[in-house]
Amino acid sequence: MPSLFDPITIGDITLSSRVVMAPLTRNRSPKAVPNTLNVTYYEQRATAGLIITEATAITHQGQGYADVPGLYTPEALDGWRKVTEAVHKQGGKIVVQMWHVGRISHTSLQPDGGKPVAPSAIAAKSKTYLINEDGTGTFAETSEPRALEASEIPGIVEDYRKAARAAIDAGFDGVEIHAANGYLIDQFLRSSANKREDNYGGSVENRARFLFEVVDAITQEIGAGRTGIRISPVTPANDVSDDDPKPLFTYVVEGLARYGLSYIHVIEGATGGDRAFAGFDYDALRKAYEAAGGNAAWMVNNGYDRQMALDAVESGKADLVAFGKPFIANPDLVRRLKENAPLNALDQENMYGGGAKGYTDYPSLTQEAAE
Repeated sequence: MPSLFDPITIGDITLSSRVVMAPLTRNRSPKAVPNTLNVTYYEQRATAGLIITEATAITHQGQGYADVPGLYTPEALDGWRKVTEAVHKQGGKIVVQMWHVGRISHTSLQPDGGKPVAPSAIAAKSKTYLINEDGTGTFAETSEPRALEASEIPGIVEDYRKAARAAIDAGFDGVEIHAANGYLIDQFLRSSANKREDNYGGSVENRARFLFEVVDAITQEIGAGRTGIRISPVTPANDVSDDDPKPLFTYVVEGLARYGLSYIHVIEGATGGDRAFAGFDYDALRKAYEAAGGNAAWMVNNGYDRQMALDAVESGKADLVAFGKPFIANPDLVRRLKENAPLNALDQENMYGGGAKGYTDYPSLTQEAAE
């Protein structure tokens, strides 16, 4: 039976272990451009079986938080190229999480101060992160969005395609489509955020249309074997919910089964919270995916500790386990998990924004032994 620490090939990407670094927003890329501090951060964590970068905006319109990176300017792509080169030099693999936040944004972050876009003009009861004039960070209410015109949607799909190509050209091993946590694709999926009456709203098939158009465009551009996707069937993050998530996400995974993707990344329960939220049956979801012919690696996420991760892989429940906060505080997390070594404490005060403190200053086991 497989172990958490065994190699695995997922689509076109071969990993040294099944321990994955989850995407983690850190707000340390001013002007949406990755910098030398970001290079150090990812390089330190290159022993992960796979790194999924922090969520990265496909366009200026897709930005929702201050100082998060982008994929849409030459400067940003040059910055990412330095990151991918550093990770590869250490023998690691890295994919970029492709992000359009939709309504989870603020007018000050949008082109020409415009309204954020969304499936429907429904404001989210959520917050975003802004930088004050004095350089300090603050959390602020998201702005009221405007509903996308149907004629605008093909352009956003094209933005995803272009960003995927740019990511591969910048040296990434693949991409992850962010279809979770109440951002644009998830907003189209969920009945609470999508009240459209055209071909993108109403029925499950219509609400999932945008997702599949994005997957079509990206897989045709860079190949399904370099494409993963993240979903969160019941998380209430960013003020989304659905009247009946089981048939919705069963339809989604059955549709994804036809592509031959690299992996399906599933957030179990409420993001960063109750794993049993809403009592959703994730085993049944995977069975539905496989019954439809799906063969992508199945990645699980949300509050996994060492023993849970070991059990998930050894039992066949999952092929990969993604860790979030443990990877923030432990750049050598794979080694610590393998040796059952103590974990560093998380610096909660320096999670978002700032410099090296709480970002690149966490010691490895080797550094601790030398002190």
